[in-house]
Order: sequence, then C-alpha cells, then structure tokens
Amino acid sequence: MSTGASMGISTMKPCCRLLINCRSVASFGFEFRRCSHAIIDDISGRQAKVFGDQLIRCYSHRILDFRIPSRAPLAVSGSTWSQSRGFLGRDRGRRISIICNVASDVRKFSTSIEPQIGGDKGFERIYIQGMNVNVKPLVVERIDSDAVKEEDTRLNDSADVDTNNANVDESTVCTVKKEYSKSEAEAWELLRKAVVYYCGTPVGTVAANDPADSQPLNYDQVFIRDFVPSAIAFLLKGEGEIVRNFLLHTLQLQSWEKTVDCYSPGQGLMPASFKVRTVPLDGNKEAFEEVLDPDFGESAIGRVAPVDSGLWWIILLRAYGKLTGDYALQERVDVQIGIQLILNLCLSDGFDMFPSLLVTDGSCMIDRRMGIHGHPLEIQALFYSALRCSREMLSANDSSKNLLRAINNRLSALSFHIREYYWLDMKKVNEIYRYKTEEYSTEAVNKFNIYPEQIPPWLVEWIPEKGGYFMGNLQPAHMDFRLFTLGNTWAVVSSLATPRQCEGILNLFEEKWDDLVGKMPLKICYPALEGEEWRIITGSDPKNTSWSYHNGGSWPTLLWQFTLACIKMGRPELARRAVAVAEKRLMDDKWPEYYDTRSGRFTGKQARLCQTWTIAGFLSSKMLLENPELACILTCEEDLELLEGCACLLSKTARAKCSRRAARSQVLV
Repeated sequence: MSTGASMGISTMKPCCRLLINCRSVASFGFEFRRCSHAIIDDISGRQAKVFGDQLIRCYSHRILDFRIPSRAPLAVSGSTWSQSRGFLGRDRGRRISIICNVASDVRKFSTSIEPQIGGDKGFERIYIQGMNVNVKPLVVERIDSDAVKEEDTRLNDSADVDTNNANVDESTVCTVKKEYSKSEAEAWELLRKAVVYYCGTPVGTVAANDPADSQPLNYDQVFIRDFVPSAIAFLLKGEGEIVRNFLLHTLQLQSWEKTVDCYSPGQGLMPASFKVRTVPLDGNKEAFEEVLDPDFGESAIGRVAPVDSGLWWIILLRAYGKLTGDYALQERVDVQIGIQLILNLCLSDGFDMFPSLLVTDGSCMIDRRMGIHGHPLEIQALFYSALRCSREMLSANDSSKNLLRAINNRLSALSFHIREYYWLDMKKVNEIYRYKTEEYSTEAVNKFNIYPEQIPPWLVEWIPEKGGYFMGNLQPAHMDFRLFTLGNTWAVVSSLATPRQCEGILNLFEEKWDDLVGKMPLKICYPALEGEEWRIITGSDPKNTSWSYHNGGSWPTLLWQFTLACIKMGRPELARRAVAVAEKRLMDDKWPEYYDTRSGRFTGKQARLCQTWTIAGFLSSKMLLENPELACILTCEEDLELLEGCACLLSKTARAKCSRRAARSQVLV
C-alpha cells in the first residue's frame, strides 16, 4: 500500500481497549479481551485526565481510513462537540479520508469476505488477508499542511457545497438557534448531561441520570435501544458525531465468535448495552485506562440475549446516512460485514415454519416475562424495518447477492404474514368468532387452529366499528389480542402495514384516546394482565402489576414513534395533541421512565427519574413536528412489489401453494 511522499506511516500500541466477555476467536488468533482499540484524535501525543488522585491516559493519534466512494457528499453539520472534526482530503487526484475520534479495529482492514452467504456454510468464514496477531493499527505521523489548509478552506465554505445528491439539505436540519420553551431547554440540558465519553469522545447516553439515585443498577449504561431516540434528537439538531461514534463503537462490540457454548453470544449478536469502565493500565497502580464492557444479556433480568439491539442498530445506521448525507459510513467494509452478520443471524434456517422471527420473553423493550415469547409484533415490525433498511444499504456484489435474495424473499413472506394473519378489526374478529377448528388441509381457513373461545370479553366491547390494529402475537392455537403500541406504530413507520391498515391504526388511537393516551402517552400495551392471568403469565412479577411498568404502563418515550407515524399518514394533529399532554407534566414530574394506573395519572412506583429516552423522545417529537419534512427520511414507503415476489409462486408443487394471490385484493389497498 503506497502512502505518498507527503506522509509517514508508523505503528503504535494504543491504550484504550475493548473489554468483551467472550472467548478467543480462533479465526483471528487473539482474544477480544485484549483487542487493541485505536482512538483517533486531533490532539497529538497523549490525552490525559485526572481520576481521583491518579492519572487516566488515552493515547490518541490519527489513522488512515480508506473507503469506497460515497453515494452522496458529506453533509457537514454544525456540531457542538468540540473534541474533533473529520475532514476529507484530496491529494494528487486521490481521495483520502482522515477520521478523527472514531473507533477503529482490525475489521476495518478487512479486504475480503467469504462470497457464499446463502449456502449451507452461511457466513461462517470471515477472514482478513495478510493479518496476524502482531498487526498494529497504522498511524499518520505527518500530514501535508497544504492539504489541511485546503480542507479548512473547504469546510469554511461548506455552506456553498452542492448537496443536491444528499437526502437532506443541511439547511433543513435544526441547526438554527431558536427560543426553547422551559421544558425543552431543561430537556436539552439533561440530555447533554447524560452523554457518555470514551477517551474524550461522545459515544452515547446513559439510560438514566438521576443524581439522587443511590442505586443506578444498570441505568448508568448505554443501551442500544435507549440511545436511538437520543440519536434522532442529536441528528435532527445537526450533531452527528456522537451517533457516528456510537455506531462504530457498538460495531466493535458485536460478537464475532462462532460458538457452540450456550453461555457465549452467537456470531453477529449486538450487545444490549455497554459501560465505560476504568481499569489499571497493565498493572500500573498509578495509571488507568478506559475500556468498553458490553452486556450481551449475561447480566440482564432473566439472562436473555437482546434480539432488538441489532435491528435498532441497522435502523439507526440508515437514519444517520439519510440525515447527514454521510453514506461513506454505510459503505465501509467493516460496517457492511456487521450488517451481514446481523442479518445472517436473523435469517438462519431453523425448525420454525413462519416467516416471522421466533424469540423468547424479555428479548426486546419488554425485557421481563410478559407472555410475549414466540412471534411478538414488536420484533416483527423491527425485523421488517431492518430488512428494508439493509436492502438499501448493502453493496450489491458477489458476496451479498445471495443475502439480498434472501432479504427480498423474507420481506415478501413476512409482509403478507403480518398483514393477513395479525390484523384485527371488527370484520376479522367476527371471522374468528365463526372459525371452524381441527381443519387439516392446505385450504384451511383457520390455519393456526385458533379456538373462538380465545376471544377475550373485553375485545368484543372494545373493538371499534372503524379502525383496527395488529395483535401482539400469533402461534399455533394462540392469539395474543393485546395491543402493543411500539409494534403498531413501527408497522406504520416501516410500511409493514398497508395504507388502509395504517389509517385504521391511527383511527383506533383517536377513537380510544382515553385508554391509550389518557393523562400521559402512551400505553406500552392494552389492556393490562390482571388477577390470576397476571400471576400465571408474569410469574407474579411485582414490578409488572396491573397498569404498571410493562403491564399496561404509560411510556413517554413512545411519543417519537407515534409522531413519526402520524406525520407519515398526514395526521400531525394527533401527535401534537399527545405531545401537549406529555409536556404539561414531564418537567414537573422530573422526566420519569413510565407512569402507572389505567389513565397514567401517577409516576411509576419504581420509575427512574431523568430517564434519557423519555427526554429524547419528547425532544425528537417536538423537532419532527416543527420540521415534518424530515419525518419521511426516517420512514419507509409502501413497496407494492413485495407481494409479487412470493417464493411460493416460483414452485409448481401443490404443497407450496399459498393464499397470497387470493388475499392480495384485500391486502394491497
């Protein structure tokens, strides 16, 4: 690799590391626990800070970052982060990217991946050419000063950069100073206080930051799902550096180990959360170093691995590119491999016959036992959205063609499955009420052998004449008729629901406003489990008593997803109404995690205060309503070709026959 005469290359051992709870990776020949983590900074030499009476050192240097060309010019935002500035240099016709304060690891230098993804071997063999255990990151010691001056001039004139090819004009992002309301001003102050730094760079936000909380438990960690609304708020404000750092650092934490040990994370799994810890530097009691310590579920309640973390990561990656125009991040080799690993984990074959994703209780936002094991709607909506986003971002080449084909096939089957079998309205409930059971044939109407006696009494009186929703779960002989807000709103955002179903979902929220919004938006699910049903299904969980926490509690963080859905369907007045209800109380109640009671009148009995995703959900909703044109960038439009790509239609056998063609007239409306 030639470097040009204007810069010299050297190697060094950086001091910031990743602390990963998994065994050594045979394919790379080193242990992840000792994985070097290169931090890139504008500061030469060392960056040090005082920790008590001792010293913490973070060695920071620039490194070269070679990339494939981006699809759109980088939208340079007016970030308030003062740690670093990235820039693009041009030297003798070559494009050189110098990236500051962003994580780097051995995967960045990967030049080849196994091209066969859809075969029996899957995506097992990932290798890096020319690497061994002693390879150290490249460091740029000297940079041509003329090139730097040229880039400084270009950045100063960034307002004149042609952004016609970018998805978002820089002027549309909320970078202009405005007069904030008292609640907005306090929310921004609290959000910035929640920012977590790793070796001087922002990498995420803690789950909650209540100074009066003496037992933070794991709320002092950065959760992938919790950070998403924070990331959206920062992106809408034009501050993309923290989001970029978060995406790259969590990518480093992704499990790369192919294991058969049930106590180790599977290959491609994203952690639920991570924490920045300070540990002694190589036995030196006077100096310390910072490490990232991920949690893949081994410390979680119930010890369940997070299914939604990788899906949220893909969704956020697309949002980052759309809102900043920085598509080069998506096109990096390590990012492309990270996407493929997540998808390979989700698309792997198993015994399940359904196109929906089979998961256990506690694997998503509802992270305790709540009877959602099987095929919960929330995961299916996020899965569908992640597949749509991945299809946009994956580079089409020999190594990805089989994966892209698998994505299209799954999208087609999943969209039909959810739209046809999960949808509930007055007509569908009446159909279930008249079901015949024990039907054995490919022509059966009651395909899942649902017994009409399962229809709960509350649903008979509650379902409106107009409107409907997707039920919470579907398995053989089991329908969960509860309404789950996140799954339904994200079905609208991702176009998993048809346009008619999207309208029906919002009609239901409007019709049942007192039940689903009440004194504080929005119910995580409706209705709550009570009495003997609560005891059996939750295991007598004292935190999930009726109308509390996950069992019918009200979660203000759901505002931003609801707002996106309303704006997409041209009904922002519903979102404004919900935001107004929340704004009256959130600041006075100190931004709690959730609210209790049927109407959401009381602050949750165990709710953490200064909850970051409550704050960020409120801010994101306000900014989206002020700039509704940005909402379309975060959503997916209806793809009418999906149902036409049914894999069943490619087969001439009777066994492969499906009802999609007959149902298309109803579904595609």
